[in-house]
Amino acid sequence: MIVFRDPSEVPDGFGPSVVAIGKFDGVHTGHRAVIDRLLQDAAAADARAVAVTFDRNPLAVLRPDRCPENVVSTERKLELLGDLELDATLVLRFDEALAGLEAEDFVRQILVDALQVETVLVGRDFRFGRGGAGDPELLRRLGPQHGFTVDVVEDVFRPGSDRRVSSSWIRELLAEGDVEQAADLLGRAPDVRGEVVHGLKRGRELGFPTANLSDVVDALVPADGVYAGWLVDHDTGIRHPAAVSVGTNPTFDDVLHRQVEAHVLDETTLDLYGHDVTVEFTHRLRGMVAFEGIEKLKVQMAADVDAARELLAADGDAAPWHP
Repeated sequence: MIVFRDPSEVPDGFGPSVVAIGKFDGVHTGHRAVIDRLLQDAAAADARAVAVTFDRNPLAVLRPDRCPENVVSTERKLELLGDLELDATLVLRFDEALAGLEAEDFVRQILVDALQVETVLVGRDFRFGRGGAGDPELLRRLGPQHGFTVDVVEDVFRPGSDRRVSSSWIRELLAEGDVEQAADLLGRAPDVRGEVVHGLKRGRELGFPTANLSDVVDALVPADGVYAGWLVDHDTGIRHPAAVSVGTNPTFDDVLHRQVEAHVLDETTLDLYGHDVTVEFTHRLRGMVAFEGIEKLKVQMAADVDAARELLAADGDAAPWHP
């Protein structure tokens, strides 16, 4: 997938294209439904399949006091979009200039002049242009003038739910630690990627060495607690079953910032320092609590490891994975 960071980077003659526009935060199942339709329309028209998205949530500029955390970083979003067989993604820098661009100019400069769009796909609540003046109806009115059609994609609902799949819902679930339902909406396990750094080495002293992720990760971290999941080592390509802790370790009360720590099951000598890893969260085991003494903590950690092993084995994928 080609990534353009500005409309000026799109080469002359790149189109014609079929374009889907959206924030695509998390690239969840609702977004994937839009991309699936995009790929179908592009194949039928023998055109390029292009996603147009933004380098930040527009609220970061328009209403920073109301802007939520991103489900994933921009770079992670591009990775996920790149897995969907798109020809290209155009990442627009959402700044004051773009926020002030009139809706008609957005259509002409970006969709028509840069991408030679033939079909535009948007959600029913999509808004664009200065003051949010642009909507699907405006796109339909401008379409005949510029030679494109508009395809409004309906919301996606999970079976048994009357709530549409959305990034907001996923944020709520992650804040509750409900990684299983979040995975259902995302179409994949929630995960975070970062570098393994040195910690206090307390896990090793307790008999459960952990890989501590750096504070800089590429996605929203679930609620404090203990989880079953996986550690994917991008340096070696190996996927390890793991018990994962998120929080500040209240038993010792000396960790200043939330940490993601992964104990690789049945491994005590694995050296992951400096490795680039992804931690996947598949099941929530319990909340984070302070224990009265180290021995009670060790007993609980052993129980957590056993529970994680059983859950991952029940998933049918408990053995280390090699690409």
